Parts: sequence; structure tokens; C-alpha cells
Amino acid sequence: MKKKLRNLLPPLQPPDAVPLEKAEPTGRYPDVYTEHRPGTLQEAWEEAPNRFRFRCSKGIVLEVQLLSEHILRFRYALNGAFAPERSYALDPNHQPTPPEKATLRRTRKGYLLRTPLLEVEVGKEGLRVCISDRAGVLCEDSLGFYARSSILSGLHLVSLFRHAPEGEAYFGLGDKAGPLNLRGKRFVNWNTDAFAYGAATDPLYKTIPLYFALRQGRGYGFFFDNPARSHFSFDYRRSGHLSIAAEGGEWNGYFIYGPSLTDAARRYAQLTGRPELPPMWALGFHQCRWSYFPEARVRQVAQEFRRRKIPCDAIYLDIDYMDGYRCFTVHPKHFPDLKKMIADLLADGFHTVVMIDPGLKVDPDYAPYQEGLEQDYFCRRSSGELMVGPVWPARCAFPDFTREEVRRWWGGLYHRLYVEDGVSGFWNDMNEPAVFKVERKTFPDEVLHGCDGHPTNHLHAHNIYGQQMTRATTEGLKRLRPEKRPFLLTRATYAGGQRYALVWTGDNIASWEHLAIASRQMQRLSICGFSFAGSDVGGFVDKPSGELFVRWLQLAVFHPFFRVHSMGNNVDGSAETDSEAVEAREARDRLDQEPWSFGEENTRLARIAIEGRYRLLPFLYTAFHEYATNGTPILLSLPFLDPHDPELLRWEENFLFGGAMLVVPVLRPGQRRKTVYLPRGRWYDYHDGTPFEGGRKHLLPIQPDRIPVFVRAGTFLPEYPVRQHTGQPVEELLLRVYFAEGEAQGRLYEDAGEGYAHLEGQYLLRRFTMTPTEEGYQLRQTIEGDFAPSYSRCRMLLFGFPEELEEIRWEGQPLQWTRRGRALEMVLPTNWAELRVLKRKRRPEGDS
Repeated sequence: MKKKLRNLLPPLQPPDAVPLEKAEPTGRYPDVYTEHRPGTLQEAWEEAPNRFRFRCSKGIVLEVQLLSEHILRFRYALNGAFAPERSYALDPNHQPTPPEKATLRRTRKGYLLRTPLLEVEVGKEGLRVCISDRAGVLCEDSLGFYARSSILSGLHLVSLFRHAPEGEAYFGLGDKAGPLNLRGKRFVNWNTDAFAYGAATDPLYKTIPLYFALRQGRGYGFFFDNPARSHFSFDYRRSGHLSIAAEGGEWNGYFIYGPSLTDAARRYAQLTGRPELPPMWALGFHQCRWSYFPEARVRQVAQEFRRRKIPCDAIYLDIDYMDGYRCFTVHPKHFPDLKKMIADLLADGFHTVVMIDPGLKVDPDYAPYQEGLEQDYFCRRSSGELMVGPVWPARCAFPDFTREEVRRWWGGLYHRLYVEDGVSGFWNDMNEPAVFKVERKTFPDEVLHGCDGHPTNHLHAHNIYGQQMTRATTEGLKRLRPEKRPFLLTRATYAGGQRYALVWTGDNIASWEHLAIASRQMQRLSICGFSFAGSDVGGFVDKPSGELFVRWLQLAVFHPFFRVHSMGNNVDGSAETDSEAVEAREARDRLDQEPWSFGEENTRLARIAIEGRYRLLPFLYTAFHEYATNGTPILLSLPFLDPHDPELLRWEENFLFGGAMLVVPVLRPGQRRKTVYLPRGRWYDYHDGTPFEGGRKHLLPIQPDRIPVFVRAGTFLPEYPVRQHTGQPVEELLLRVYFAEGEAQGRLYEDAGEGYAHLEGQYLLRRFTMTPTEEGYQLRQTIEGDFAPSYSRCRMLLFGFPEELEEIRWEGQPLQWTRRGRALEMVLPTNWAELRVLKRKRRPEGDS
């Protein structure tokens, strides 16, 4: 393989290994390797319905499986023997729906596999694949498949090279911190404790080996389902190639056809699974730091929220609530009666979330450690020795979450905190898995894992470790309290992990650069299946200025997970912390990062931002229902909105929220004006209803109490009044309606916000339509479901309707309305069915 292209592959070890054909029969070498390339295509056949195989002269076999009209699976086997079917990423409930008709025929160039939507050409030389739709080529191999094995390492590289045509843009890969368009970059997927990472730091905490490609307005997704350390390169150093490689395992990938990028993202979510609806309180504002202790401090923070009338739904307890960093225990001095404190907080509208790490302290008097040791539930080295390493305790053992019996045991350990003490939710941290004091930051590769009957080493299990920990936790919570919707937050995970937990972006920094990074990371995670995501608002490391903190809050209103989290006076993960030392440092400087920590003016601005989130809760909850039902991302990058407008590639930090609201973060201190490019169509300023035409730039004044937000024409935007927490009853529904020339539709989904009665019909789905008529405009509402909301009144605001209105009629009678700024305001019962907005009739010419 050419030296230039070797730069796109992972480093090969040892570097001075020699190829098998050059090794002398009696020679001795650091290692001897064999390169595997397909050779000439010899035969093709249908192995099973909608499963086709192509064999080449060198024994390599390509399998193409038609999972649906839009999803094709590609696998390579070196000797024709495919690995057993198993995936921690795919939704076990996903049912393939193969196309009704598929044909395979030999051509002059090789073989052509044709479905109603796609054509897959398998070339005669090198098994090179070209995928096309009716408009032309979508994805085409360049060098094709390449693998390498050696005597000492076995199969240690599988890779594929594709063309990266000029102008093609790439998105995805989860929580990467760099530019939104991945073109020109290369990345590693290896879950890493990346404390204080920067824009160029790679790898980070999560492995989501999925990218989307956009070429001339047509797009697709490609998911590489291999949990080993993987490497992606997108025209790196202008090579003209896109490469996908992994350090062993099977080359197993899924082509996901759009041609809309949003449809491709939706289909990926359906393939790997969608989460349940979260409890409503999970969408409120959350306050966290390392660490709130003792109990008096927690109560003080809660009281301050209520005294200042700043809405909040959850307070978090970091590692200092534990007794000596022993998970599932409670510090007797810091929290002498945790159950009562939690009950008191809940009575005031605060849910309690606590941290649980995977590392269990090596302590013969500590029951979870003793049980895990007796049952042989911990990870071991290849020698059989227990894998012990430092995290918060100096010596920790680590459960092997890739075994079902271990997951079940782990889930039961939450009983005291969840069932007896009343903790509402949990936070699985340090689960890359992190190991302190060594540069590697995690287990050695030779640690063994059971992998549900397919034993392997840590190289192949590392990236799924955090995901399987969250699986164990969520399954345990469901068994312990089946009436509750689980709430679980995780730092590390793998593709498909959205089925078990929401995520945050780890230990970021209080800087304006990280504010922009957070906006890009949220978009990436959302299109990669993880819509329920957030960043540490204000930054985890260092303390933000008041202005930066407020601007971060204003952005995070539009991130599905909304939590402030900060490091306080603690040190990084290099040694155990001393609680008394932290308390002494806090006596000198608390490094507070609550909404009132930056002076009265910033407190006012923080309150306004957080209140805005609570107004938008019905809109966000409806978007979550669409995400949980169909896999539609809650956040979309602008090229997903209009793939035919190349200008949108330049506006990377702006994004679409809930399918209708375009969010423009303020990313510079002291900024007073900002240029915004709006996608084509009509948009309205969310704050005052001013109309704007898209497809052009607009210079806007920047206000300290808001960031620019626009609403797409034709949107029905539901809101609730501000409440101090989601447990308070809703007194009325506000429905904002934004005029569009043609027909428009909208939805509002509501249920109890907790439990599973909605699966038995206890929900309310309102569908709205707006239709132009000869007389004016007709607004209709239909209602489905049996849920009874706490409100009975709907206040409606109509934006952008033509001014020459005669009257608004409800049930055939004139309805009283008033002008409120740029809007028409009226009040209706919530079960209204039809409104008619009548235009003023023009008088015939000559009629006086």
C-alpha cells in the first residue's frame, strides 16, 4: 500500500515487522505479517433471502445484506467464515423489512445488485463497491478492503478506502470537539477520560462510529459497527480518500440511504434504538458541582433557588456523598439522614441525582466488593489476576458488565438508594473505564471480558464497557421500581447506548471557545442518535465570567439536557481528594457556579434564561415524543435542513431545535451586533415576531437578556407559564401560531410526565393545521388520547397574519381578540376545534 495512504491507517505494531513473503524460513523477526486484499471476483450467489455473497480469488468473501430498501449491510470475511452474529449497538427489537424485489446479475464490470431504490455494483477487481441511486453515484470504493494479520497479534487491522469527492461534506462521530464538517480531519474512537479537553483533543469520551455524507444535495449515513479502537479519515491531507479502519474484529458496516440527511439520521436511530420518554423533571434545569456536601450545604442551595424564584428540578450529589468513595454507601457525617433530606427536597420540587462509578473499593469489609469477589464478577487479567487500579479509592476492582449475570447483580445494588432512600436518578461516571496515575488512563488490552458468551480482551470490549454499565443500571432500576421512568446520565458509551442513558460531554473548560464547542458537540450527538445530551453549563474546569455563564445558559436552554456542573475547589483525577481540605479551600473561595454567583444583574439574566426553558417544556417534550417514536433528532445541523444550500456549511454553531426554532448562540464577549444567515423560507423573531426572509444575511443587534432565536413559518409553538419546578400544575396553555402562505401542521404531545400510563392511552396528542381558504385562513385542532391536563384555557398568539383582517370566528361566532405587539391574542377553551380568520372583503369598484 502506498506510503501516502498508510498515513490514513492506525500505526502498525511493531513498526519493524516484516511481510511473510520476505521472511527467511530460519530467520527470527520482531513479528511477521500478512496483508489481505481481495484479488479477482470469482463468483456470487444468494446465500439466503436478501443476503448475497461475493467470493474472490484470495478467499475473501463480501456479504451484502438488504435490511430494508434504505439500509444495506456489508461484511468481509478473510477466509469465507463470518463471525457469529452479535452487536451491542443494534436494537434487539429492530425488525428488518427487506425490499420486495432484488435482483443480482453478472455484468462486464462484475456483478450488479439492484433494489427498487439502490444499485450496488461489486467490481471484478478487488471487490470494490459502488452504491448509486437514480440520480447517480452516492458512495464508491477507491482502494477497497484491506486487512493485516501477524503471527504475534493475529488479525489487527481491517480497513476500507473510499473516494472523497471534491465538495462532499461529512458530519457525525458523536462528541468530537472540532469543526462540524469533518472533511480534512482524522479521528480515533477510543473512550477516554479527557479532562480539560480542547478543540483538537482526540479521542474523547464516546465511541459512535457513524458519519453522514452530503454530496450535491443527496446524503447517506454509514455506521461501522466494530467496538475495537477505530480510525476514520476524511480526505486527510487532501488524499482524496475516506478511510475506515479498526484494530481487529470484523469489518461490518451499514449504508443508510437518505437521500435526506434527516431521514438517514432517523433510520440510524431506528436501527440502533430509541430511548423511552424521559420523566418531565429530567427536562427542567439541574444544578450540580463537585461536590455539594454536607447536607446543610445542599439544603442551602435548594432554599436559595426557591427564595430567588429561579426554577430548578434537580440537585446532584457527587462522590463526597459516599463513605470513603465506596459506591452505594452514604457518608455518615456528611449525610446522617439521606432519606429525610431527599424527601424534604422532593416536597419542595427538587429531585436528587447521585453518582455511581464502576470502580469498587478493594475492602474486605465492603459488601459489594466482597460479593463481586465471591461470585467472580470482576474483570481479570489474562494471567487470572484481578484487574486492580486506582480511581477515587487507591485500589479498585471493576465489574465485567459484558456478562449478563454481572449486570443483573449490579442492578440490584441500587436497592437502598433507589427504593429505600428515594433517589430519583443516577449518574454513571468514570466508565471509560478510567484508571488514574497511568498515561494510558484505562485497562491494559490483555484484561479479559466475557462478552455474553463470546470472550475477548479489553481492546475489543473497552468501547462498550460504559454502555454495558448503563445497561446494567437501567435494567436494574426498571426491576426495582417498574412504575418509574429511569433517569440515568453517563459519560462514556457506545453506539446504541441511547437506549439506556442520556449523555453529557465531560470535563470541559470555562471558556468562550468551549461555548462554541458545546454547540457543535450537541449537534453531532443529536444526529448520531443521542438527542438527550448536554454540556457542563459554564464549564467544568475554571470559573467563567458572569457574561460567559449567562451566554452559556442562554444556549443550553435549547440543549435537551440542561445542567450546570463545575469542579469547585477539587483537583483533577490524579489523586484521592481530601474532603476536609476541600472544605478549607472553599472557606477561602467557594468558586460557586450557581445562577446567583455572578452579581445581581447576571442573576436577573440567568433567571430570564432558565424561565425561558420552562416556557418551552411542552414544545421540547413533544420533540422528545417524536424522537422516541420515530428517531427524529431534536437538534439538527443547518445542512440537514436545506442540503441544497452550500452557504449553510459556514454557520456551524447555529442549529435547528425541535424542527422549528433556529438558535444562534452568542460566542464572543461584549458582542453587540451579529450577522446571521437564515435558511431559505420565512422566519420570525421568537422574541418579538418580526418577520425575516431566508436565503440571505441579516445584521442583528444583540441584547444582554437573549440570544437570537427564529421560528420557522407555519409553526405551532406550545408553551407553559413559568413554574418553579415541573411538579407544579400548569394553569394555561399558550399556543403561538406563525403564519405561512401554504398549509401548515403542528403537534402537541402531553402525558403525566412520569410512569407508563401513556402506553395505555393516558396521553393527549393535539394535531393542528392551518389552511388558506377563499375567505381567509382556517385553523383546526383534533385531539387523541384520554389524558386530562391540569389547565382548561388556551391563550393563542397569531404572528404574521395579514393585517387586512375582518374578524376571527369560533364555532360560527365572532371571537374577541386584541393586538399584542406584532401578534393577535385571544383566549379559547382547550378543546376548540376550528377557528376562521377572515380577511376584509374588498368592495367592488365604484361602490361608495
